[in-house]
Amino acid sequence: MDPEVSVLFHCAPWRGLRDSQVGVEVSERYNRKSDSALERHISEVWTERLSKEPWLFNGAKFRLHSFILVSPNHQPSTYSSHAPPEHSLEGVGDGDALLDHSDQRNRLPKTENNDVKQHSTGLISIVSPTNEDRKSKGGAAEHGSEPILVLRLGLTSYKEYLGTNWSCDAAELRQRGQAEFKDPLALLAQPLGVGAILCTSDDQVVFIRRSQKVAEAGGLLDIPGGHPEPKAVCESLGETVSEEQITMVMMQRRPAAVVSELFFSVSAEIRDEVNVALRFLGAPVLLGVALNHTSAGRPSAEFFVSCSLTSKEIQELYWKGGAEANESTDVVFLSRAEVLQLNSSSPLWSELCPSAKGAVLLYQTVKPGRADDTTQQAHT
Repeated sequence: MDPEVSVLFHCAPWRGLRDSQVGVEVSERYNRKSDSALERHISEVWTERLSKEPWLFNGAKFRLHSFILVSPNHQPSTYSSHAPPEHSLEGVGDGDALLDHSDQRNRLPKTENNDVKQHSTGLISIVSPTNEDRKSKGGAAEHGSEPILVLRLGLTSYKEYLGTNWSCDAAELRQRGQAEFKDPLALLAQPLGVGAILCTSDDQVVFIRRSQKVAEAGGLLDIPGGHPEPKAVCESLGETVSEEQITMVMMQRRPAAVVSELFFSVSAEIRDEVNVALRFLGAPVLLGVALNHTSAGRPSAEFFVSCSLTSKEIQELYWKGGAEANESTDVVFLSRAEVLQLNSSSPLWSELCPSAKGAVLLYQTVKPGRADDTTQQAHT
């Protein structure tokens, strides 16, 4: 496995998940822990970065704390958002916990009625959700169905990300988190990103070469992606607020809007980075979440998105320039067969940035097809 990336979980048993199968639980309990010294450090890092890159913007982000995933045999389990870099793809999503290596061979203890008993490994607490948990899950639960996946989210910001995950002190912060909170991620921002395996009508997968001016992985091949925006959730509810005015209460008011933003944001990134209108895109299918270990295990939700355009048509649109054309310098196409065969020994692998590697690993595991994506975007 590549040490830069690992898979936190995948959705292969369901061939990926639609927005109707995903819920969220938003709470201050899932925010980053902190103290005055860490806040000073974050401010110092931000001030230094702004002096060199004055175009940086401190937007609010969602923080992935943990998640509840129902296995194919309907056993709900709660997982932290931490998995070791050495973690294997085998078993994830099949009801096995993401355990510390010493515990990876352990099976989850089950009761006679097939519920999962409470079980703690130090990294992960596994419990059956209570009725109160079920009431608090937004998204699928609000539409009368029990979600297969529930993401537990807090709030963070890009400034906090640069001062924690991307800081030179990230390793020390992980050690402190483990010592003080029994959670190596407790002091880290852990903003949840999104990315798309975008597949054309002629079975080509779209990659873009990152500009040297972007904050991370300049010059490397990436997939279209970015972050779901809390501000967009507020706007969908008719709230006009600045980034600094965004509150947890606003997010809790309608958690279904958070799920909608999670899925819509990846399509919006394709529109803005590749210049493909939403009407040409299929509904995003969630493949799973990958972790970027070059930024202390930052999580990214990776999606499969089909497109009704050919690679030639997309190339023409790309060169006309989208809203975020400055973030990349070229568009590159690989056949679906080539992407399914990519691995760490492939010459092209070293050209991929960690987020693209994670998305490729998830795509190879879930293997979604066009038959799994029949709904077109409702947005225009």
